[in-house]
Amino acid sequence: QHAFHHIEQHMDKTPNEYIRWRYAGGEDREAIAKDTMKISDAELELQKTVIDFVYTDPDTAKTTKTKRVIKRLTGERKTNKSTKENDYEVQFKAPHDSDDCKHFYGYKKLVKWGWDKACKKVDVKVAQAASGMFRPLTSSNVESHLKNVGLDAEFATHHRISALSGGQKVKVVLGAAMWMQPHLVILDEPTNYLDRESLGALADAIREFEGGVVIISHNNDFTTALCPETWVVEKDEDEISRPNCRGDPEWMKNALATKCDDQQAITEVTDAYGNVTEIKAKKTLTKKEIKKMTKEIKAKIKSGAELDEDEEAFAEEHELWK
Repeated sequence: QHAFHHIEQHMDKTPNEYIRWRYAGGEDREAIAKDTMKISDAELELQKTVIDFVYTDPDTAKTTKTKRVIKRLTGERKTNKSTKENDYEVQFKAPHDSDDCKHFYGYKKLVKWGWDKACKKVDVKVAQAASGMFRPLTSSNVESHLKNVGLDAEFATHHRISALSGGQKVKVVLGAAMWMQPHLVILDEPTNYLDRESLGALADAIREFEGGVVIISHNNDFTTALCPETWVVEKDEDEISRPNCRGDPEWMKNALATKCDDQQAITEVTDAYGNVTEIKAKKTLTKKEIKKMTKEIKAKIKSGAELDEDEEAFAEEHELWK
């Protein structure tokens, strides 16, 4: 629903020109401009890392050790046969910036040197190339594409975005998002600004789309008519969120079979990257142990000694700072 801020930066372009600008070079410029892909000051400092580079002359077999700094990633990637991980080609800064000085480094090393986001950009381009979904980015192709989302050529090619209505701008946003032919589409409040005819067309398109669709919407009639699964996530009085699932799939019948509450012991936590952290259960102390710890921690506090995390938690719980 906040996608308008993208096209609002391009009000002087026609929808056709906007899409051709956005995908010029085979990558989505709007995706690159996201906050999550912007290079931080800390990463810029890491990218200045001086690397020890050992070079062996193929003619003389002479080995030379030099200091080099990475200038950029070229966009080439290959799988390392020994590590099974991706290696990325880099170009060094002058005076080692000639084509024969390019070299491949593994992902983990490049992350340490501040090139994580650059690697992700390469991954996206490689995935797009492998999908075979590239289409010539010509004015006629874009015009035809926009017509498929209900924006006639008159508005797609001959009107600036600033002159379009709210509903027409929604069509530009949808058309631009679909140019790379994604497998999964996530729509946040897609019914905003659309008239009845456009809503019907959007509903038909969602039904015919062969990929996955996730819709976040306050329009219950729209989602009920389209979605075989509905997830309503609200906090109960105890402040715990429990999904209220409605739909056809068998697994949803058992979605709430296991009762969850804040008293259940959590043994491990998995983050967004799949890293598993074991959570150690808190030991119940006896009165004797509490008395002993209280004495030891009070002595530490009095002497100004540093407490570890467990000791700080104990001191907080038993109000030993007073």
